[in-house]
Amino acid sequence: MIVLRLRGRRVVGGYAEGRALVSRHPLSFYGGVDPETGVVVERGHDLEGARISGVILVFPRGKGSTVGSYTLYQMGRLGTAPGAIINRETEIIIATGCALAGIPLMDRLERDPVEAIGTGDYVRVYADRGEVEIEKKNG
Repeated sequence: MIVLRLRGRRVVGGYAEGRALVSRHPLSFYGGVDPETGVVVERGHDLEGARISGVILVFPRGKGSTVGSYTLYQMGRLGTAPGAIINRETEIIIATGCALAGIPLMDRLERDPVEAIGTGDYVRVYADRGEVEIEKKNG
């Protein structure tokens, strides 16, 4: 088994582990994700139809309306939120939503997370320590 350990910046502390779901595209939580089901509904998005609840969600950055912060908060209350989020570079919408919902959030990893982490890899996010541990699915 191949295990990668990468350091990065803690944006919102906490711990989470689970299977990764990776997108190469920015994601909007307002209008792009159904907060009641945790399913990506944005037409044409590479994760369209995928359920993000409980996964370690990896994507470049957020996009869209500041209402996306509240959507993340709502998902946290409904139990449909990702277990953790890892971005290339986090912007304020995702940071605020994760802080409100208590979702561990990291960015600025030593390697591009969109490239280093694959969908299905098992990921442990130690946000308080600024570390991510990745067990490669095919390793």
